[in-house]
Amino acid sequence: MKKIRIYNEILLLAILIASLVSANVVAQLKETSANTLTKQEIREGWKLLFDGKTTKGWRGANKDKFPEEGWIVENGMLTILPAGKGGDIISNDMYSNFELSFDFKSPVNSNSGFKYFVLEDSYKVGTALGLEYQTHDTGKRPFDDQDKHSLGCLYELLQATNRKANAPGEWNNARIISKGMHVEHWLNGIMVLAYERGSEQFRNAVAKSKFSVYPNFGETKKGYLLIQDHNDRTDFRNIKIKELL
Repeated sequence: MKKIRIYNEILLLAILIASLVSANVVAQLKETSANTLTKQEIREGWKLLFDGKTTKGWRGANKDKFPEEGWIVENGMLTILPAGKGGDIISNDMYSNFELSFDFKSPVNSNSGFKYFVLEDSYKVGTALGLEYQTHDTGKRPFDDQDKHSLGCLYELLQATNRKANAPGEWNNARIISKGMHVEHWLNGIMVLAYERGSEQFRNAVAKSKFSVYPNFGETKKGYLLIQDHNDRTDFRNIKIKELL
């Protein structure tokens, strides 16, 4: 009986070890699949904006090179370090009609955002301003549908609704679709906001905001992408874009 018990214990231990190894392999496979494009995505015209290893394609806002501090590339993630003082980063290229997708995660109440139709020095010398998809998650559930500074909103301007977000510290997926003056914000496969740049609704929102001092704010035909450094940690991966005809 003692031998049988020892045998069973060894067998259970072996099964446990095998399970842990298998789980680790699966996790590694999921990680290595990040920051890559499928054959279907390549055929559809998607391009990676972050390769998971370098900062190629990005530079500091109003600068000619990437910040030397405040940002790191590690474990397939582009990460803003808390109080790192790196400053915002901006894409090398400008975009007009596009579908942008990215994954993000951050601790509760960490503030950041992904901006589009960004212009440097245009609205105000020394600035890089544009429209912002908020990645800030206060952790409160249900979401406050009166807070235009929360997850998925058009920062300061328009409210996102029907948001289904994972807990702070877990990955979420965001999509921004821009075609002509029509823009959509998506969160985890659900459209949470749609609006028309230059519409009466949009211009009224701008007029009531801190951006009211900038003529035609957010209505440029083409602009840069920008990831905001708000001195809080936020991780990004799978940043990719498809330009639309």
